[in-house]
Amino acid sequence: MTDFGSTTPVHIDRSDGKGLAAGTLGLWGSTVIGLASTAPVYSLVATLGFVVLAVGAQAPIAFVIAFIPMLFIAFAYRELNNEIPDCGTTFTWATKAFGPWVGWMGGWGVAAAGMIVLANLAQIASIYFWSIFGLEFANNDWRVVLVAVAFIATMTWVSWRGVEIGERIQNVLLAAQYIALGIFVVAALWHYFDGTAPDPTPFDGNWLNPFAFTDFHGFVEAALLALFIYWGWDTCLALTEETKDPKRTPGRAALLTTVILLVTYVSVTIAAMMYAGLGETGTGLGNPDNADDFFLAIRDGLLGPWGWLLVVAVLISAVSSTQTTILPTARGTLAMGVYRALPAKFKIVHPVYKTPSFSTIAGGTIAVAYYVGMTLISDNILQDSILSLGLAIAFYYAITGYACAWYYRGVLRRSARDLWFKGIFPVLGAVMLTYAFIQSAIDMYDVDYGYTVLLGIGGTFVVGIGALLVGVVLMFVWYLFPRSKPFFDGRSLNRDTPVMVPEEPGDFVRSVDGGV
Repeated sequence: MTDFGSTTPVHIDRSDGKGLAAGTLGLWGSTVIGLASTAPVYSLVATLGFVVLAVGAQAPIAFVIAFIPMLFIAFAYRELNNEIPDCGTTFTWATKAFGPWVGWMGGWGVAAAGMIVLANLAQIASIYFWSIFGLEFANNDWRVVLVAVAFIATMTWVSWRGVEIGERIQNVLLAAQYIALGIFVVAALWHYFDGTAPDPTPFDGNWLNPFAFTDFHGFVEAALLALFIYWGWDTCLALTEETKDPKRTPGRAALLTTVILLVTYVSVTIAAMMYAGLGETGTGLGNPDNADDFFLAIRDGLLGPWGWLLVVAVLISAVSSTQTTILPTARGTLAMGVYRALPAKFKIVHPVYKTPSFSTIAGGTIAVAYYVGMTLISDNILQDSILSLGLAIAFYYAITGYACAWYYRGVLRRSARDLWFKGIFPVLGAVMLTYAFIQSAIDMYDVDYGYTVLLGIGGTFVVGIGALLVGVVLMFVWYLFPRSKPFFDGRSLNRDTPVMVPEEPGDFVRSVDGGV
């Protein structure tokens, strides 16, 4: 064991890992949380219209193409998790592969994305909450802000209370989302075959033809839009230390999650196109007025008096993802605290609930402060920060892909499987996401992109790149503290550091909510 002095937050050879509730989740529970993290209903509602505007009838194949880099990165997560099942995920893996500086920024990418999206999800949940009662307020209205803060606080409490109680809640919420999507698909196809659809459009094989795109710029725009609605599946890996068979189950759950999402997005898209068509007026998916929420445009015609079910589904989706988004952020900062990349308080685990106590509460508090602060300063800047989210996502996913190939570089010639799954696929995924990052940044630089102009350029670019640069500043600030030296000197976490998970997978310490 390496001794870092009396201020060392945890012994590296600790047999109970970081103190989390080991063995709480199985394959199903892990998959449910991965699916819930992506907010499938809200993601579709907020994205499908814009994808159709970009590529028209090729929307289904755009979702398929966007799935490819996510699948490749999921392979990287699985391979790294097989050997390093650490809740720090990108932070831990990148540190082992590239050293502390890249690893710290990878961890910051995860945290920044989580904080930004929490503000968005809470605001969306609040807006849809009020719409159930037929009320509509401005995004920065105090009633919207109040309910949004209440949602963040409640979901933070659930996450702090125990991962298993969170899983039980997510089972219910995810079931509600998929029931709503099932009703949507069945009703859309029923109206199509019954001849009562507003613009019945027969299925065309070209909808799934990757060579049918006629506008390359539109193709790139659609692929980038569709790419990020898969984001969130990696929550499965952040809970690896709380999962049964942590070296295999989280990786399997991540792959299963991405495949289920692919089927979900493509099937709902096809059903929506067959029902509403691609027209630029009325309920058509090509109508720019419907782009930001096609459910609202078609709900009454599709379900009549039951149209409110779709509104509730979006609300549930946003609330559900609010809770699951807290999980990887809290566990990432927990790992950073354990390995001295953050102050020692971040490594505190609740003695009863077995959750990252300080990290969870700190994450929720920062999310509330960020959301309220941005709302008070400018709701437009808040919206631009949400639009910039893809930069942080592409940033840390790409780091993970490169880290996988570099970490395993010595064994890539051992077998064809190692070459493809540890090397080629992760690098291809990382390259695709690097391109997504660069192209998105170029698009965001334009003053016509987003809601604001800052420093004479697109506000979305300033906020997105600025969020990553804030991480650089915080990293150097922490570097100045003596307690950070074991991490930045490569002593508390390096390629040879033992994995901090329970040594005996059969002897699980269950959370207070466990036992089923």
